[in-house]
Amino acid sequence: MDSYLRLADSVAADIRAGRLRPGDRLPTQRRFARDRGIAVSTAARVYAELTHRGLVTGEVGRGTFVRAAPPAPGLALAEPAAAGRVDLEMNIPVLPQQGEMLAPIIEGLLRPGVLGASLTATTVTGTPTARGAAAALLARTGWTPEPDGVLFAGNGRQAIAAAVSALVPLGGRLGVEALTYPVVRGIAARLGIQLVPIPTDDGGLLPDAVRAAGRLDAVYLQPTLHNPLGTTMTPARRAALAEVLAERDLMAVEDTIYAFLRDAPAPLAAFAPERTVLVDSLSKRVAPGLTLGFVVPPAAVHDRIAVALRSGGWTPQAFALEAATRFMADGVVAAIETAKRADAAARQALVAERLAGFVLRTDPSSYHCWWELPAPWRAETFVAAAARRGIAVTPAAAFAVGAAHAPSAVRLALAAPPVPVLAAALEALALLGRGSPADDEVE
Repeated sequence: MDSYLRLADSVAADIRAGRLRPGDRLPTQRRFARDRGIAVSTAARVYAELTHRGLVTGEVGRGTFVRAAPPAPGLALAEPAAAGRVDLEMNIPVLPQQGEMLAPIIEGLLRPGVLGASLTATTVTGTPTARGAAAALLARTGWTPEPDGVLFAGNGRQAIAAAVSALVPLGGRLGVEALTYPVVRGIAARLGIQLVPIPTDDGGLLPDAVRAAGRLDAVYLQPTLHNPLGTTMTPARRAALAEVLAERDLMAVEDTIYAFLRDAPAPLAAFAPERTVLVDSLSKRVAPGLTLGFVVPPAAVHDRIAVALRSGGWTPQAFALEAATRFMADGVVAAIETAKRADAAARQALVAERLAGFVLRTDPSSYHCWWELPAPWRAETFVAAAARRGIAVTPAAAFAVGAAHAPSAVRLALAAPPVPVLAAALEALALLGRGSPADDEVE
C-alpha cells in the first residue's frame, strides 16, 4: 500500500476512535510532514485522501478540520433529515392547502376512461397540450419558449443530467459556480465529467472568469435565486455572460428551479437563445412527489438532448405527464406559485428578525439563506452543535466544488418546517451563533 494511504488510514482510525473529534483542526501540511518525516507533497496527498473520504474539510484561511460526520453516500441532500429533527437541510415547500387544491384534478384522472389512457407509454416530447401548458408556465417577462421545443423528463435532476450528458463528452469539462447545487456534483461524477469551479460575486457568475477558465465544454448555472447563495444576476450581467458564451462558442445549462418565486429578470435564455438550455421542474412549484421535468433547448441541440433523455431512461411517466398538464392548464400551479411566494416572503421576514445582526446572503423572495458564521464558529462545529439541538443545517462544504476549502458558512433551507417551528429553530440558532463552541461543549 502506498505510504500516503497508510498515513490516511492512521488519521482515519484516530477519527473513528474519537482521538480526533469533530471540529478539531489538523496541523498544517508542512507541520504534518515534519512530524512524520515525509515530504510536503506526500502530506498534501494524505489530506486530499482524507477530504475525498469525507473525513475532513478545509476552510479558507483557517485550515483543515475534522468533519462533524462523514457525508451520506450518494446524493447526500436528496433525502430528508432524520425523523424528529427540524429539517433546515431540504427545501420541500409543500403548503397545507395543496392537497385540497390538487385533489379534484387527481380524482378526475381516476375515472376509468381517463386512467386507461394514462397507462400507456409516453415520449420525451409529450403531447401538444402538455407542451403548450409547459411553455405558458415557463414563460417569463421578456421570454416565451416555443411549445414545440419543450421536452419532458421525470424530474428536474433528470433534466439536468440529460442536458449535461448531451453537451459534455466523457472526460469533458463543465464550468459551474464555485458553490453549486450538490446534485450536479453527483451527476458529473457518474458521467465522468470534470467540474471547473468559476468564481462569483454578489451578482452571480463572473463573465470574465468564464472567459479565463480554460477549455470548457459547457457551463451550468443558476442565475435566479442561486442555491445556496440566493443571489440573482442582473440583466446587465446576463447580457455580458451571453457575449462570453458567443465569444467562446459555449452552451449554458440554465437551472431556473426557483425562478417562479420572482417576476424578473428574464432568463439567460432570453439573452442567449441559441446557446442556452433551460431546465426546470414542478418539484418546488408543486411537490417532489408530483413532479415533472422540463428542458427547453435551442433547435441546434434539441434532438441530441431528446436522445439523451430517452437513452438515460429519463422519459416521464404518462400518468405524471397527464396530471401535470392538468395542474398547469387548470391554473392550479399558478395559484400554488402565488401562495408559495407569500409563504417564502413570510419565512424570510422571520430570518431577518431572528438572525438580525449576522452576516446573511439571501433574497426576500427565496426559500433559503446563506449564513456566514461569526468567529470562532466553523461550519462543521456549528452543524454538529445545531444537530445536538435537533436542528439539521447544511455546511458550505456540501456545495463547494473541487478544492478542499469551503467558506465558514451554512445554508438554511426554510421551506419544510411549519412556520412556528421555523421561528423557534431560528431563535435557537441565533442563540447558538452568539455563543461559541467552547460554550456548547460545557452545556
